[in-house]
Amino acid sequence: MAHLGSGRRRALTLPVGLALTASLGFLPTGVASAAPADGPELSYVVNTQGGPGTVKQVGKAVERAGGTVVIAYDRIGVVVVHSKNPDFAKTVRKVRGVQSAGATRTNPIVPQATKDIGVDQPLTAAQQKAAAAEATADQDPMEPLQWDLPAIKADKAHQKSLGSSKVTVAVIDTGVDDTHPDLAPNFDRAASANCVSGAPDTTEGAWRPKPGESDHGTHVAGTIAAAKNGVGVTGVAPGVKVSGIKVGNPDGFFYTEAVVCGFVWAAEHGVDVTNNSYYTDPWMYNCKNDPDQGALVEAVYRATRYAELRGAVNVAAAGNSAEDLAADSIEDTTSPNDTTPGGRTVDPRQCLDIPTMLPGVVTVSATGAKGLKASYSNYGNGVIDVAAPGGDSTVYQTPEPPATSGLILSTLPGGRYGYKAGTSMASPHVAGVVALIRSTHPYVPPAAIKALLTLEADAKACGAPYDIDGDGAVDAVCEGGKNRNGFYGAGVVDALDAVRW
Repeated sequence: MAHLGSGRRRALTLPVGLALTASLGFLPTGVASAAPADGPELSYVVNTQGGPGTVKQVGKAVERAGGTVVIAYDRIGVVVVHSKNPDFAKTVRKVRGVQSAGATRTNPIVPQATKDIGVDQPLTAAQQKAAAAEATADQDPMEPLQWDLPAIKADKAHQKSLGSSKVTVAVIDTGVDDTHPDLAPNFDRAASANCVSGAPDTTEGAWRPKPGESDHGTHVAGTIAAAKNGVGVTGVAPGVKVSGIKVGNPDGFFYTEAVVCGFVWAAEHGVDVTNNSYYTDPWMYNCKNDPDQGALVEAVYRATRYAELRGAVNVAAAGNSAEDLAADSIEDTTSPNDTTPGGRTVDPRQCLDIPTMLPGVVTVSATGAKGLKASYSNYGNGVIDVAAPGGDSTVYQTPEPPATSGLILSTLPGGRYGYKAGTSMASPHVAGVVALIRSTHPYVPPAAIKALLTLEADAKACGAPYDIDGDGAVDAVCEGGKNRNGFYGAGVVDALDAVRW
């Protein structure tokens, strides 16, 4: 079966015909006085080995090596730097107090032009009217089209609880349009920021996508917490708060410095859950034995760990390449994606999709309207924690009426609604369920929340050999038993159990 493709965001855009988609830091003698060479400006992360004192001293060494400190995250020992010195990383790695350093991109920092990313499948006025005619008194007008809610028993959960307004889920993504009528009632402005530069910008509306930028984050936010207010759609946890932390730049790239900023901002602003429906550019898989890529892994790991230590559960999408993340090797043909990709074979045990494959992060695979692994979804025994609806082609998995599309319906900027598919859409379902668990158990630590998430999930066996397109050939091999396997992890998340346990 041909792969449906892989996006740097974990969403797919599919044709309508398919109905888818601490020592002090000093430079070595003789290096500090050398004038750094002038080259293209790149961005770097420098990971230190000590506390704030070490970070400060390393910052001085960074400047002597031809770098400019953008921001220093003292509490996790990560410094974001810009430099035109082609030897910057090599030089600063020799500084005492530096554990690792690496370029976050292969393309020079240049002014970015906005452009439309992806193609929406907006809901038409006729579709909205038809859906409203099917809605019951306790449903929002478009809820009959949301087959994904009953798939995880969210509709039944809402009869018991909508979630607590004291719980906030951060959408670390391309930005959230908080003016949308389904998002405005639940938006947490204090926990929102623009982190694209690597440093938080809290200017009014900085967290919103600009015209022409991706609507991805707004769609994700609606799946989590669209208000149950008699308007539009309903989120998995329509009573909780949602914030927008913008980390995707205008061209749709999610660079390490932005991702680190996003997790640190979430950690320091009382966020209970983070949703991460992307991979960190430019490498789909970051190999720990590579000096640059290894530094990126370390920086993002420190940030996710810090967020968890401050009380957040981090949830991430598994990816859309139909790859077995537990395989001995994977062919990576898309990295680096900000210049010219080159084919390489990677070991997924050493080369990680970040933040998805980092320790402690809840990794989510996608299912379709029939409850089977979505045709595009990555999988892997021991890698996938849980599964949730992400949508699939109606050719493969057709929903029950009155729903007509196999995709996930949610909010779009400008007060609109539309369909998307991908593990991007599966992850926010899980983030919403985690928010419901946190609402029910407000004082338990993240580790206990994650344990409850897997205990409450509905176990799902591998089933018959996986031939999603019906051509007689097995398209993916599911390994493991009913209670834990590579397609569904511990099972499909259960929102009803989340509010009654």
